[in-house]
Amino acid sequence: MALAMTACGKAGDDDKGSGGDDKTIGLLLPENKTTRYETFDRPFMEDKIEELCSDCKVKYNNAAQDIETQKKQFDALVTQGVKVIILDAVDYKSTKSWVKQADKQGVKVVAYDRLAEGPLAAYVSYDNEKIGRLQGGAMVKALGSDAKDANVVMINGSPTDPNAPFFKKGAHSVLDKKVKKIVYEQDIPDWSPDEANRKMASAIDKLGKDGIQGVYAANDGMAGGVITALKQRGIKVPVGGQDAELAGVQRMLSGDQDYTIYKQIKPEAETTAEIAVRLLKGKDIDAITDRKVDSLSGDFKGIPAKLYDAQAITKDEVADTIVKDKVYKVSEICTAQYKKACDAAGIK
Repeated sequence: MALAMTACGKAGDDDKGSGGDDKTIGLLLPENKTTRYETFDRPFMEDKIEELCSDCKVKYNNAAQDIETQKKQFDALVTQGVKVIILDAVDYKSTKSWVKQADKQGVKVVAYDRLAEGPLAAYVSYDNEKIGRLQGGAMVKALGSDAKDANVVMINGSPTDPNAPFFKKGAHSVLDKKVKKIVYEQDIPDWSPDEANRKMASAIDKLGKDGIQGVYAANDGMAGGVITALKQRGIKVPVGGQDAELAGVQRMLSGDQDYTIYKQIKPEAETTAEIAVRLLKGKDIDAITDRKVDSLSGDFKGIPAKLYDAQAITKDEVADTIVKDKVYKVSEICTAQYKKACDAAGIK
């Protein structure tokens, strides 16, 4: 714990200024096992905030998947007088009392990517049940004519992430009708690739090499752990993920992973930044949010929200999505190991 707190202290020092006045926005992200947060979400938000409010400051912290750490980070921002906090919760259920207390002190909390509990000022994310349906549909497509006879393993997201049940529900709504059977299913704490690897190995031990025809993994990090376990046993079946992580894109190009879900993080992050700046300046956000949502508990209703769409992609769509949108440089994707696969996919 001491080490974790030290690491978080360093993250907290890495902000654009200090102090807690009406020019400061707090940014709390949940973890760093998923590469997107530090690579995309944080810099996109910080850059947009600076563009919209050149004298605004961002106080940033990453909780490294620890609930108590994030609570201390949140409480510290409130104590320092920060007026707007962007919160991507480690455990959405834990946030209710934090957000209520902050609200009493006039602090506006914007839930980012994951819907927190409490009287939120706004929520920005994706239509997560639809993403689950996209994942399920992509798995059925990867299985092809064998889908109706396929036994599928499901490696789901973290139970503390409010998005994970939506991904699971959406995927089940497709897979339950289109494949023979879900033969093994596990929720993976912290979205851990290592734990996904262990659960996949257990599934193989239980079902045998011929008892699995496809594996749904809720994100690319876990898909990597799953694929390693399958390779160690000499098994090749369709596997899919989510987030279009660099390693996931490379696995698609090499044929190890069949699909991912491409979510344009920049619009989500920049919209959140714009909402935060507007709230800081006392302006309304009606022009940005296009719907109202209720918290998962149902205790908090009519939260202003903006939800974005996503798309399922295979290696055939990498050039027209990931490369076209400049998510990664071609040189980052097409390292020596993947040069031939890039050429085959028309990525130059």
